[in-house]
Amino acid sequence: MEHNIGSASGAPLTSGPRLLGTVFDQAVERFGTRCALDFLGRVMSYDDLADSVSRAARGLQSLGVVKGTRVALCLPNTPHYPILFFATLKAGGVVVNVNPLYVERELTHLLADSGAEIIATCDIAEIHARVIKVAGEVGVRHVITCPIADVLPPLKRLAYRVFKRREIGRAPDDDRHVPFDRLLAAQGLPAPVMVVPDDVAVLQYTGGTTGEPKAAMLSHANLVANADAMVVFVGGERPEQDRVMGALPLFHVFALTTVLTYSIRTGAQMILMPRFELNQLLKIIARARPTYLPAVPTIYAAITKAAATQKVDLSSVRACISGGAPLPAEVRQAFEAATGAKLVEGYGLSEASPIITCNPIDGVNKPGSAGLPFPGTTIEIRDREDPTRLLPIGENGEICARGPQITQGYWHKPQATADLFVDGALRTGDVGHLDADGYLFIVDRIKDLILCGGYNVYPRVIEEALYEHPAVVEAIAIGVPDRYRGQAPKAFVTLTHADAVTAEELRDFLRDKVSKIELPREIEIRDTLPKTLIGKLSKKELVAEELEKASKG
Repeated sequence: MEHNIGSASGAPLTSGPRLLGTVFDQAVERFGTRCALDFLGRVMSYDDLADSVSRAARGLQSLGVVKGTRVALCLPNTPHYPILFFATLKAGGVVVNVNPLYVERELTHLLADSGAEIIATCDIAEIHARVIKVAGEVGVRHVITCPIADVLPPLKRLAYRVFKRREIGRAPDDDRHVPFDRLLAAQGLPAPVMVVPDDVAVLQYTGGTTGEPKAAMLSHANLVANADAMVVFVGGERPEQDRVMGALPLFHVFALTTVLTYSIRTGAQMILMPRFELNQLLKIIARARPTYLPAVPTIYAAITKAAATQKVDLSSVRACISGGAPLPAEVRQAFEAATGAKLVEGYGLSEASPIITCNPIDGVNKPGSAGLPFPGTTIEIRDREDPTRLLPIGENGEICARGPQITQGYWHKPQATADLFVDGALRTGDVGHLDADGYLFIVDRIKDLILCGGYNVYPRVIEEALYEHPAVVEAIAIGVPDRYRGQAPKAFVTLTHADAVTAEELRDFLRDKVSKIELPREIEIRDTLPKTLIGKLSKKELVAEELEKASKG
């Protein structure tokens, strides 16, 4: 491998199927009687999953889904998600991933921008009501309601319906609102649809290199390639079936690959939990004995803390893969010491389906490194001032990537797509360098994106919400170091007059305008905010202040 310039390549990928539907069909053919899903103790075989996918695909076609129709999945980790994910693709549609915790403004943007014609959501009243309201305003043709109770084991189903009855949402009884069981009642097999590998399979929303969420177009070939790379990097089929812990939400691109597509690709079992809750996760691990645990640093930190006061048995886990946010070396070391499990860090972004580098599970795990290029991936370090120039080994520049998992671009945004590439390589917006062994080290972040517990938080969303308050004159949101979440949002504001509003009153004002993850940990009221020479609000001085505070403890 040549290392005199800032470029490194992973192992080559072998050829195989390049359609997600083909990968799914092959898994069913080979592993039909195996357990595909374990949801809180209720299991579903690959054959059962395939039957539900087929019927759901026919149901979607009866609702008008044809090739290219966007179907939004606003769902937690229940069996409804993998069923509707593969059903949408089988019907020829495109999956639009939607976070169920999005507030109305975010949901409105995603549905309007994607042109989604159908949205599926759970029957949790708060989420359900919000989706029905926004879907009606945006003009979504159908809302599919997926009852949580229906996919629970019998005793849990009964308890849920009794004790959670006030939290269950109910849709109007009309043709526009479709219960999930009615969708599955469609007669006959789905009509075959001609799909090619470069067709878009998923619209994955991301901030990219600016604050406004844009949809990365991930093709069938992109997602299959990243799953194939997981097989080469992590390992493929084994005599004993692997069990992948699905603590991360499947609408998040990291879980989409490391849990959903990787599991289907290898005939593994997905162990799904509807949302992360530490005690429930530990109980599931003890019962289901996962062999892989992909998660974000905050989950590993929580497990480490729990291990100090109770027995945490991760002896079944061969490897833990951290992604979604930088993994502090202290967190990795403390986790491994407390649990005995192997923890490695990967790096990627939505536009890369998402993984582009990872530390080897069996090999050198360099402290502070984001690892080696994923199989089939080439990492380049380019001059920030002249991106056409590759930089030498050890010199910091913009991290760029090539590979079969790289997006075609942004949905209906040709200029943003053009700006995303240089000489055909994906610009990540991050600054780093490669060492002589090809390991990537990330040293800075060009974009303002805040990585909070594995989630993307866009400062502009917080700032625009703050500007809605009549007392706010100027607003800046930045990410500040957070021991638990990696980063947390903090906002700075100037006011019309000093006593116009308190910081806590501003936080209360934001509660129904941003999601919980976006709510600033702190709001600081100042007389003035830093500005550039041309009068533009400047964040770098505030970031430097907060980093200095953090360094002093």
